[in-house]
Amino acid sequence: MQEARRQRHREKWIRLAPAGLVGVGLGVSLVGEATLRKGRGESYVAYGTLALCVLNAGLCLFGEGVKHSVLADRRARNADEE
Repeated sequence: MQEARRQRHREKWIRLAPAGLVGVGLGVSLVGEATLRKGRGESYVAYGTLALCVLNAGLCLFGEGVKHSVLADRRARNADEE
């Protein structure tokens, strides 16, 4: 039972952490594009808002991945102690 839970946490970590990193990278790129649009005098508010949403979503996904990594490690450590 403990091994199955540890494996589920590992699988979530493997999916969420890379997705979060992609989201952070995309969000930063979009923020840069919104900054360039502002500098050119173009409309940037909607683009910038979308950029910040993508960036924050990426951070949330990555944080959730880290959480599952820690939980998997703790379960493995607890299993070794038993």
